[in-house]
Amino acid sequence: MTARDFDSLLAAMRPALHRYCARMTGSTIDGEDVVQETMLKAFAGREAAGPLDNPQGWLFRIAHNCALDFLRRRQRAAQLGTEEELAMVAAPETPDPDIAAASLATFLRLPALQRGAVILKDVLGHSLSEIAAITEATEPAVKSALQRGRVRLRDLAAEPQDAGPPALPDAMRSRLTAYVEGFKAGDFDAVRAMLADDVQLDLVATLHKRGKGEVSLYYGAYDAARERWAYAAGAVEGHPAMLVYERAVSMEAPAYFVVLDFEGGQVSRVHDFLYARYALEGVIIRLL
Repeated sequence: MTARDFDSLLAAMRPALHRYCARMTGSTIDGEDVVQETMLKAFAGREAAGPLDNPQGWLFRIAHNCALDFLRRRQRAAQLGTEEELAMVAAPETPDPDIAAASLATFLRLPALQRGAVILKDVLGHSLSEIAAITEATEPAVKSALQRGRVRLRDLAAEPQDAGPPALPDAMRSRLTAYVEGFKAGDFDAVRAMLADDVQLDLVATLHKRGKGEVSLYYGAYDAARERWAYAAGAVEGHPAMLVYERAVSMEAPAYFVVLDFEGGQVSRVHDFLYARYALEGVIIRLL
């Protein structure tokens, strides 16, 4: 596979990898971070891996391991269960379409192997043998984990929904509102003035910039497209975010979102999902 073919493969696989990683981590934002780690490891390991009979499966195996590493770092990984326990239950081969509708946070409440098996089967349509190769578990263990995970997800879906992430603190809400109002008014000088000197920009799947000078240039594209977009302050998975609406498409549902981090009253990170609209799937968004 040439370098160009490999780049094309990564670009084509990114939405599917995100669907997997977001559900493994319970967060569309954390899922994107894991996808980026997956991409870096894939680039670093491509030559050592040699010819790949199943490059998609190879990428999913990297993503699976990166997600487990992420969860271990956050001390959120659940026990996998023994092979003997998992082999006690069988699962049908056909995907369950209702499972894909479960929220990202709900998936996180499953043990890791159950979670991986359910996502790969019912959300992404992999076969049991492919799931076994990706998770490095036996096929009987995958079958059992799949069945147990489906049952548990249905039980969780029947539970009352909680109120969701808490409201943003008043100071953070105020800073977010000021940022969004700058976009609404087209006052991008005021927006740039809110940036920390070492601010980071992640225009997901496209580019990364660091430093106020470089990140300031990013706002030029928004300044030139004022008529296309409308903006609102909101929260994505409890994080402050600017919701972006495409006027010609819908003013009811956002086209994408921009997650912001604040430190010391300034914007320290801009996480723009303009080119990663797949991240909207299953995410919890609230208007402020």
